[in-house]
Amino acid sequence: MGKNFWKLPIACTSLVELLRWRAIQQPEQKAYSFLLDGEVEAAYLTYEDLDRQAQSIAVQLQSCGVKNGERGLLLYPPGLEFIAAFFGCLYAGIVAVPAYPPRPNQSLSRLQAIVADAQAAIALTTTTTLSNIERQFAQYPNLQTLQLLATDNMIASDLAQAWQQPFVNSDTLAFLQYTSGSTGTPKGVMVSHGNLLHNEFLIQQAMQHTENTLFVGWLPLFHDMGLVGNLLQPLYLGIPCILMSPVAFLQKPVRWLQAISRYKATTSGGPNFAYDLCVRKITPEQRANLDLSSWEIAFNGAEPIRAETLEQFSTTFVECGFRREAFYPCYGMAETTLIVTGGSKQVPPVLQPVESAALLQNQVVPASREASGVQTLVGCGQALQDLKIAIVNPETLTRCQPHEVGEIWVAGPSVTQGYWNQPEQTDYAFRAYLKDTQEGPFLRTGDLGFLQDGELFVTGRLKDLIVIRGRNHYPQDIEWTVAQSHPALQPSGSAAFTIDVAGEERLVIAQEIKRSFLRNLATEEVIATIRQAVVEEHELQVYALLLLKPGSIPKTSSGKIQRHACRTSFLAGNLESIASSILEASHTTVSTASLTHAAILALEPQERQLQLTCYLQQLVAQVLKLLPSQKINLQQPLNTLGLDSLMAIELQHTIETNLGVILPMTSFLGSSSINQLAATVLAQLTNVASTPKSEPAETKAAVNEYPLSYGQQALYFLHKLAPESPAYNIANAVRIRGELDIAALHRAFQTLVERHSSLCTTFTNADGQPMQQVHKHTEVCWQQEDATTWDEKFLSDRLLQAAYSPFNLEQGPLMRVSLYTRSPQEHILLLVVHHIVADFWSLTILVDELGTLYQAEKNNTPVTLPSLLWQYTDYVQEQAKMLA
Repeated sequence: MGKNFWKLPIACTSLVELLRWRAIQQPEQKAYSFLLDGEVEAAYLTYEDLDRQAQSIAVQLQSCGVKNGERGLLLYPPGLEFIAAFFGCLYAGIVAVPAYPPRPNQSLSRLQAIVADAQAAIALTTTTTLSNIERQFAQYPNLQTLQLLATDNMIASDLAQAWQQPFVNSDTLAFLQYTSGSTGTPKGVMVSHGNLLHNEFLIQQAMQHTENTLFVGWLPLFHDMGLVGNLLQPLYLGIPCILMSPVAFLQKPVRWLQAISRYKATTSGGPNFAYDLCVRKITPEQRANLDLSSWEIAFNGAEPIRAETLEQFSTTFVECGFRREAFYPCYGMAETTLIVTGGSKQVPPVLQPVESAALLQNQVVPASREASGVQTLVGCGQALQDLKIAIVNPETLTRCQPHEVGEIWVAGPSVTQGYWNQPEQTDYAFRAYLKDTQEGPFLRTGDLGFLQDGELFVTGRLKDLIVIRGRNHYPQDIEWTVAQSHPALQPSGSAAFTIDVAGEERLVIAQEIKRSFLRNLATEEVIATIRQAVVEEHELQVYALLLLKPGSIPKTSSGKIQRHACRTSFLAGNLESIASSILEASHTTVSTASLTHAAILALEPQERQLQLTCYLQQLVAQVLKLLPSQKINLQQPLNTLGLDSLMAIELQHTIETNLGVILPMTSFLGSSSINQLAATVLAQLTNVASTPKSEPAETKAAVNEYPLSYGQQALYFLHKLAPESPAYNIANAVRIRGELDIAALHRAFQTLVERHSSLCTTFTNADGQPMQQVHKHTEVCWQQEDATTWDEKFLSDRLLQAAYSPFNLEQGPLMRVSLYTRSPQEHILLLVVHHIVADFWSLTILVDELGTLYQAEKNNTPVTLPSLLWQYTDYVQEQAKMLA
């Protein structure tokens, strides 16, 4: 450690004491320099300068009648004036409220909300900004009463002599860090002097900063990463910091790296998108003049960190002397002051490949990076000194098992005091306790992740999770897929979210277009490409797709996508799109019974293709929930229409039931068009026309082989990696009350199997190519047990054992039925299928159909079989993780 660290004022209880100590010990030390346009050093502050200016501003604030503990709003453009005003507030005992001055003609709704919530007594700004603000504020009653003070040239320097130090200690609030407002009304995080000093100590220790450390930063100073990281850490260290405006960086990303190169900076960083931007925008000619060998800590945080970004940046700038080991993934938030976890600067980032499908079910299954269906997560380091992390099930409020994804909870001195004037939200977020052990209090971060050997992996946001038809999807994964699908799309410029449409969650994507593509944009091609990519990668239909101009997606100051704000704007119709494609919900029902096997064959041969094509066109439109006016191109591949696997099952079921044919899933999820589908159906109808009517056509058909769909391929390879794993079993247990005709139920299940080719399917590997085989006949796997003497614990254990016994994809069958008789009036029915042939939604359809078949087999008064009590389902799914 150098001399500054031996002299560090450990006894300091506030930033006021710390800055005063720096001004005495290092008066001539350059503290902060600002680069005009990100290139030329325009001005700088020494510690003595900053101390004197802060005193002068404090005196002026006190003379304006602002009392100790009141709030002062900071409205400054990027520059050194913000720094002086921030410390001026602290020197006056006033709680600083950093914000950003509104642009001309910009809505002031968020600023109004901050002023009202903080009950700010005064707003500090520059002379130039003051005139603009006065005109804008005049239109809003609650802003007209706010005192305005320009601090750049209206305060005499001799005012410092009249300053009296206020009573400030570690518990005193230093500032309110207002959240972005992406999830509702902005909330002010109450950050104390003690929080700041503790977190600055953690940053110094974790990143191994010394007196030789030098910062370069472009992050906005009103944001926690810019304020706590780039502004206050250099003060804590007593070392220089070179600053530029965020706009200067965004205009020319090379300015950031040029500053690092010129000043031999050792620490600098930003969110993930900043590194992506450098890769895309910095030319080989510009790279030739960069020397990044001094860069020791390239911190990366504030949004999901992508392994692809680390790899691309390291590869691109290795010629400039950048070392992969310099990357420093970290995790934190305003509610924890800033940092929570970090690694070692001598070690490269920790990468963990995991199975994507398992992660969607909140399970962590390590995998080989070369395998299919795998994504690589980036570790964010380990919990820093005095901080504790718990991974908690947000529903049960108990610790998750190893290899489970849960909500990240944090405890320790860096956790702030709560939300200003929000006692209920503070209690919920900052005072959480584990239900079983009563350990706490913890901060509920709202982030999802898991710990592996102490390393924290962040997988997404709890509140941003997209849940469609019982499946979890991370919005950032969908956004990544969209951005990569077409060269016209702006990276880090999309928002994925859901809206409720007729009681169903539907996916909406808003995506920015690159400026260079605006003039000659083939909108239909781009829209079709996005829809197809989302179906192929995530098996989701995009309900609404909007293409926007660059800069249209709402983002936070640090570049995070504000999905909630984007959703609100979409619902209000405020997103100005270049082009859009929205599926209109149809309120009419196509009569699917109007065309049958016999009806087709009764037509003249030349009319069959036409009638069948029209029928299929209407049927596809109905499944996609399109209005009749939204005509589907008969030659367009079905996989470009947004037909996901669940819709494909519905379509397959309807066609096979009405027309008595067997169709592979690839007919719907592949590149087949309606015309091609009609030809396939017609060929089968013609071939089986001579089959005796008394026998189902499929019982005479030979075993047929078909390729696997996208989703089936992924599941097949995952199964081959772990054939004994029950991770992809779908199990539902239902309680049936009343008398039950067991023989009729058995026959109903057999009929169900014979009606659905997917239930007669097995999977094999032919010459290295996986194929699905549809068998002409399959006996239902039926098991019946007397459970009249079992207690509930033994019954639950038996259900779990049956539910999560693995399937053999090669031998089948891939559906099992177990019936447990509790009494003549009560039975437990367990239905288990492998996800490769069905899912929760299609299973529900099968159960509904089973009720109809049962009544037909029983042929008397209906009973309550379709009225199912799903009371075992949640318990079974919870226990699955233990068995998997």
